[in-house]
Formats: sequence, structure tokens, C-alpha cells
Amino acid sequence: MTEREHEQGRDRADRADGAGHVSTGTPIETGDSAVAIPELVIISGMSGAGRSTAAKCLEDLGWFVVDNLPPALIPTMVELGARSQGNVARIAVVVDVRGRRFFDNLRESLADLEVKGVTRRIVFLESSDDALVRRFESVRRPHPLQGDGRIVDGIAAERDLLRELRGDADLVIDTSSLNVHELRAKMDAQFAGDEEPELRATVMSFGFKYGLPVDADLVVDCRFLPNPHWVPELRPFTGLNEEVSAYVFDQPGAKEFLNQYTELLQLIAAGYRREGKRYVTIAVGCTGGKHRSVAMSEKLAARLATEGIETVLVHRDMGRE
Repeated sequence: MTEREHEQGRDRADRADGAGHVSTGTPIETGDSAVAIPELVIISGMSGAGRSTAAKCLEDLGWFVVDNLPPALIPTMVELGARSQGNVARIAVVVDVRGRRFFDNLRESLADLEVKGVTRRIVFLESSDDALVRRFESVRRPHPLQGDGRIVDGIAAERDLLRELRGDADLVIDTSSLNVHELRAKMDAQFAGDEEPELRATVMSFGFKYGLPVDADLVVDCRFLPNPHWVPELRPFTGLNEEVSAYVFDQPGAKEFLNQYTELLQLIAAGYRREGKRYVTIAVGCTGGKHRSVAMSEKLAARLATEGIETVLVHRDMGRE
């Protein structure tokens, strides 16, 4: 890098809108073209304090998350993001004691980012010794730094190792008395902005004779409707066929079921958002997964999409007969 580029990097760092904040889309010069600097968040803190939950929350909000990245590689990751033509606009990196042999490189990497005009936020997850001991004992796993000692020895060693980083943190979250949902809510409050956390739904048709989907959160049964299988002219087709769909929804209760179940899902979706749940799989079943469940899933997915829920439609068993 030339001296002129170093000076440009220092100027950009001086213009940054305060420690811990960055405006995504700030131009930097790499070669002959201007690119956008990705927004960068570094997640660290005590083992057992909720780093994985915090990282998963950012991932659900659309961040590109890298777990246990050696600190020396953070500038490289930011540079790759800058060259992605906007495809990687926000990067979150989890740094912890699993990479302790690289940990001394973190401050050097942060200084390198500052020279290049990249600002960042550091999120530090804290928790009391008592809470951390209970969590490690509940999962029956040793602390990564305890060695031949006790859990409290590992916690003490980790606090000493992370003390300087905690002092540099832009956001410290004490999770001693927080559950997973409360931690997610705090992360949403910091990073989701004014937007309501997004809920993504998968609507899956299936046949009961092939077994229940193991990943279903909600299961509904369409076998209360007459089966098009017993209508000779409809039997060869699937629920994607307009005549089959019309037959299904001409049956008593079909449209009422669709309307009322959609209303119920709106209520459930609001609760899922409050509890920090981001994904839901709705399984819609009939006997063979060919006619009724397919037709109902198509309509249900369309309804959810109109309600602003990002929806993926899957017909698990269609074509198996």
C-alpha cells in the first residue's frame, strides 16, 4: 500500500461516525474502482455467555457470520466482502479463546482495519461466574481453559485473557439472568433497526403413508376432505392441476379451513417473532401427498406471502406414487 493510500485510510477513519459505528456503503479504493466497505461486528466474550446465540441472531438478520475466525484473517475477510459487489454487506466474526494462539493478533488486525478506513463494533458477552458454572455443569462439558483444574479456574483465566478486549467493547451484554429469547431481543434491538424481525416459513405437503416430516413445527391434516384419487378423471393429476385444485376447494369446509388456519398462523407468527423464532415449517398432509395436501399447500403459501412472510413451498411426496 502506498503512503497516499495510508493517508486516505487515516482520513476515512477520522471521518467515521463515532467509535463502533459504520455506514455501510462507504467507498474505499481498491485498484481502479471504488467498492463498499462491509459493516463489521466482532462478537467475543466469555465461553458460555451466549456468543453462539448472538451470532445466530445476526445470521438470521442477514449478516454473513464466520465462527472462530483467526483474528489475523479479519482484514482479509473484510477485503473479500468489499470485492463482493455488495453481496456481503455485513460481516460478523466470532472471536474466542478457541483461537487463543491467534488472539494476540487481534489488536494488530483492528489497527490494520482502522488504517484502511474500516470501523467496527465489538460486542462482548459477559456473565457472572455462578451463571457460567451452572451452564457448564448443565451440559457436562469442561471450560476450554480449565485444563486439569476446575471450571472456575478456566473462567478466571479467560477473564484475564479477555480483560483488555472487554474494555474496548462498544456493547457489553450481561447474560447472567437472560434466557435465549431475551438475548435475541437485545441483539435485535441493537441490529434490527426499526424493522420487525423477519419470519421465514416453509410450507410442505406430504403423505401420511410415507411418515410425518421430522422437521415440522406445525402439522395439519387435509384428510377430512374427499379424496380426488377416487375420481377417475382426476386420479392421474396432482394438486397443481387446476381441475384438482378446484375440486378440492369446492368441497364443504375447504375454503373455511384455509381462511381460518391462515388467521391462526398470523397469531402464531406474531408470537414466534416475539419469542425470537425466525423459521417455521408447516406440514400439510393427506393420504398420499399428491392431491389435497398439494392443493392446500399452494393456497396456504400464497396467503402467507401476501401477509409479508417469506415462504418456501415444498411438495415432499408428490410423484412417489
